[in-house]
Amino acid sequence: MKKSTLSLTIVAGSLIASSAMADYTGLTSVNSDNGDGTWTAQIYANFSAATDELDAVFGDAQNALSISTSGMFFQHALGGATSQSINPALIPLFPSLALDSWVTIGLSDQTDNALLNIGIDFSGFEAGGSISTDNGSWFATPDDPQVLAGADLRVLVGQFTMMGMDDNVSGVLNLQGKAGDFETFQARDQAFDFSYGAVPAPGALALLGLAGVASRRRRK
Repeated sequence: MKKSTLSLTIVAGSLIASSAMADYTGLTSVNSDNGDGTWTAQIYANFSAATDELDAVFGDAQNALSISTSGMFFQHALGGATSQSINPALIPLFPSLALDSWVTIGLSDQTDNALLNIGIDFSGFEAGGSISTDNGSWFATPDDPQVLAGADLRVLVGQFTMMGMDDNVSGVLNLQGKAGDFETFQARDQAFDFSYGAVPAPGALALLGLAGVASRRRRK
């Protein structure tokens, strides 16, 4: 299985320069060629400190959430819309379960997973289509270890397997968590567009340093 990491985050909202916003640094994707004409993107929210945390991914009336592909998402019959549905004991028996598409906060299966979700209709996603909501969220509480960026300075937000190598995964996420001196932050309109093997243009790379600044903080 070939893997590559793409760091391409396009911020749809206005960019406000502030050193305080450097704790959340943008979205990246680790892409894998599955060898069967499909590819998988694991999308991460990146941070600058191990103690930073991602508590929720959400959509609201101000900024809707959406995730879609130009083709179809692979969905395994034994999987589900969130990583809580992935039983790692079944993967040796059904290897393609490891390629299921799902959303998460930090964890790739149900082990010690305290993920919750509210207000999102996943039926279209479970049929291979998109996710969208203007009144929903998937989240974990700040007391759950899975929210922490940890040593690798990132938190997994979802895995998406595309049915064709030329298909992309794109969308807009709104994030909430705690960073820096444990201030609550919101990073809204975090737009992304990942394709397998794509090389970000210089202009897109320049945006990476600004990806986290289109955020809004409030004191805890």
